[in-house]
Amino acid sequence: DLKMHMVYDVAHNIAKREEHVDPADGQRKPALVHRKGATRSFPPGHPALPEVYRDVGQPVLIGGSMGTCSYVLAGNSEAMELSFGSTCHGAGRQMSRAESKRNISSQAVLAKLRSQGIEVRVASPKLVAEEADESYKDV
Repeated sequence: DLKMHMVYDVAHNIAKREEHVDPADGQRKPALVHRKGATRSFPPGHPALPEVYRDVGQPVLIGGSMGTCSYVLAGNSEAMELSFGSTCHGAGRQMSRAESKRNISSQAVLAKLRSQGIEVRVASPKLVAEEADESYKDV
């Protein structure tokens, strides 16, 4: 047990049945929306939102890497028009997990973070290299 508590869970590799406006004819139609590396970004008032978020829109967390900022946003109506109510979940990897493990020292990453006053809780220290700052593009 890492003694951590979840604040908000973001599904970012999921397919969901939803209704969206077809840009070809302006009619609402059922759709299966697959969000790979993306998450929902529904606007205020959307019927699929839990009541607690209906006035502000879907919470959107765009995680940075261990060395960059993260963003806390809310969905808007433009996302519905442009991307079926989706947004990115982060910048994406620039190095595969295997490449990261081959080229980056987990111990060096942990030492660097400790020197910056950052505590990392992880099930296995070996996983740290996979998530190192250099493994990701900048958001």
